[in-house]
Amino acid sequence: MEDLPPQLLLEILSRLRDSEDLARYRVASKTLNSIARDIRSVNLQCSYDRYAKSRSPLTSSSITPFKEIFIKLISELEIVESVSMGVEKPLRYGAYDDMENEEADLYLSDLLKRYLTNAKVCGGLKSISISDFWVQSCWRRSDVLSLISSHCLNLSELDVKNAWLSVDGLNPMPKLTNLTLEFIILDDEDLNKINESFPSLQVLNLIGVGGLKEPRIHLMHLKTCQCIVFNAPNSLAIIAPNLVKLTLICVKPKPLVIETPLLSDLHFSVETAGNFKVKGLHDLRRLHLESTDLRNLLVTFPFGKTVRNLTVVSKEFETYPGQDGLESRLQMKGLKKITAYLTANDFEMTISTIFSILENCTKLSDMALLIHRDVVSNGTNSLISRCNGNGDCGKTKQKMHGYLIVFSDFEFAACSISVKPPFQVDLR
Repeated sequence: MEDLPPQLLLEILSRLRDSEDLARYRVASKTLNSIARDIRSVNLQCSYDRYAKSRSPLTSSSITPFKEIFIKLISELEIVESVSMGVEKPLRYGAYDDMENEEADLYLSDLLKRYLTNAKVCGGLKSISISDFWVQSCWRRSDVLSLISSHCLNLSELDVKNAWLSVDGLNPMPKLTNLTLEFIILDDEDLNKINESFPSLQVLNLIGVGGLKEPRIHLMHLKTCQCIVFNAPNSLAIIAPNLVKLTLICVKPKPLVIETPLLSDLHFSVETAGNFKVKGLHDLRRLHLESTDLRNLLVTFPFGKTVRNLTVVSKEFETYPGQDGLESRLQMKGLKKITAYLTANDFEMTISTIFSILENCTKLSDMALLIHRDVVSNGTNSLISRCNGNGDCGKTKQKMHGYLIVFSDFEFAACSISVKPPFQVDLR
């Protein structure tokens, strides 16, 4: 391997997913040790096995501390463009009774802080990803955002997980385009500091962020947004004139404002429909709805006639047959693909719903019906027998008017339908 051209060796070493492997190769080879100095990224993850051995009296002396490995690796690099560090998932959310009396050797926000305040090469950083050790970070309020904004002026991607973050002293970062905050306690209840400090964001992921009371996402350049809110804020607003893709999952939003005129892909999950203010979604093509209050949700949201791909997850799906059906409410005459979860509690209602959609959505070409595996019984067998089908029939699939019926072993049994109009429906 040492006979390979230096540039090829550098490319190979740069593709290693774990920088701890890189450290081993550097010890084993002078050539690799010399070339490795030109690598521009560090990716270090603390495994559960390493952590357990570092705590055991029998093995602790033979384990190099995680922080020491990180500092040594990064200090030997000439230029650093990407830093990624974290703990493995089995370790991330564990409960450890004696943690309060132990040195915080895996409080990674503090480790990043030490690096940022001492390093001379922070100006070259373009990406930072840190997944902290929640047991040690949840009770420590970190000012790492302020330090990053002061030292990493060319940063374009920032990903922080499992931390309590302060926004005090946060400076504008006009070059940051991608921000992910996941399982975070954030001291910015209305997101004003986030909006002001990161005006150029194109991708924003807020997943399980606590501390929000009246969050307002107001970003002019935002194109993709994922907002998953576990608590119930007083209000929620998303104002993004260039947003194209939105995933919004919340429990019971009170006032909800969505002003995204260019939105084409929407995944919306809500327990109950409330006071929604949504401007016309004239470019919406892909729509995923999940709610226990589907009827009110359909009345509230202006989904328009442009949707081509629809997914509905609701116990109320089969309550809209006939002229007042789902297809009538959404007015999706151009709908080409639909995925729906069926309860199959009322056999006649299910049959009526399926064929009402087929008859009204004349451009439909693909339909998938998902039935919970506990429901796969005589009811679903009757559903198939009521349809004149032809083609292959076997243990895992049957043809129903050209539709492929598949009963899976997963949580839901899938009925995947390839529609070829005109339809021949026999409900005798």
